[in-house]
Amino acid sequence: MRIGYHAPLPPAPTGVADYAQALFDALGAAHAEPAAGARQADAHLYQFGNNPLHRPVYQRFLQQPGVALLHDANLHHFYLGMLSREQYIGEFTRQYGDWYSAFAEQAWEQRAVSGADPRYFRFPMLGEVAARATRIVVHNRAAQRLVASHGGAGKSVIIPHLVTPPPEVPAFETLHLRHCHALTGRTYLLAVFGHLRESKRLGPVLRAFRQARRREPSLRLLIAGSFVSTNYAAALDLDQEGVLRTGYLREPDFWRWASAVDACINLRYPSCGETSGISMRLMSLGKPVLVTAGEEHAAFPPSACLPIEPGPAEQAHLEEWMVQLAWHRDWGAHIGEAAAAHLRTHHAPSQVARQFLDVLRQP
Repeated sequence: MRIGYHAPLPPAPTGVADYAQALFDALGAAHAEPAAGARQADAHLYQFGNNPLHRPVYQRFLQQPGVALLHDANLHHFYLGMLSREQYIGEFTRQYGDWYSAFAEQAWEQRAVSGADPRYFRFPMLGEVAARATRIVVHNRAAQRLVASHGGAGKSVIIPHLVTPPPEVPAFETLHLRHCHALTGRTYLLAVFGHLRESKRLGPVLRAFRQARRREPSLRLLIAGSFVSTNYAAALDLDQEGVLRTGYLREPDFWRWASAVDACINLRYPSCGETSGISMRLMSLGKPVLVTAGEEHAAFPPSACLPIEPGPAEQAHLEEWMVQLAWHRDWGAHIGEAAAAHLRTHHAPSQVARQFLDVLRQP
């Protein structure tokens, strides 16, 4: 089966590209024939995310619709970054009605706050994809619910997020990396990885970390990734004691750091209904991961991750989990082991590839 494969691929600086390559390889191993950017194929698979790198994918999809894979069940920020003012207002009102024209005008003018403002998450702008796609693949119930609210209920199917076995990082490399940053065996290293925008909740994370270090001085926090804007980075207390910084990490460096950390903090609020590839990768290494509670993680057993309820108690819960993980390291290791076992059972590449092929073969 020849598959027109439309997605950003490495070295594009996005986690979607890494996922797209892994799925491409898994489909090939399942005896399909994925062809990047092919116009002639038995079926077409389009992968959508919420940044401008997906513009060519979207344009091809409009010309030749097929199966859509939503990495984010919210394309609002994608449209904001791709369209002009007039085009954005036109697209918004076409999807939600002319009575929203004043709202769309205001949303455009205030788009600088779109990364954290709930208004931009209440209107995920999925109508065009839901109308044109032959099938819509999502990774969790939250995303499926958002698709259904835009007319795609009969088209959507949940396929678990593919997770490839992690590469083996030699123990001496991990020890050397920690030693180079004065991270001793007693140090408990927390980490935030990925594209750093307001929804990653770095403000509460940094404030909770400051409080937690007063109770447990062995804590350190790695923040690894590129910021969505210099203004956002400047608004955060990144220079506080115990915080390490790196920019965007390419694959080998990402896995070195992921192997070196003790736990990962990967919050999302407001949520786009996404299943985070970063969470999956850290879980595959047997690391405990702190996540925002919600439908996105409903398929995981309760023992496989640490949910943080969004809202007024978020920072206090973060602080407590940070301290408890440092105090009870065997407990954190058990959480990581449960997560890794769940992924091996339900997220294996061969299993996920078969499910994709079942969808792609449907008329």
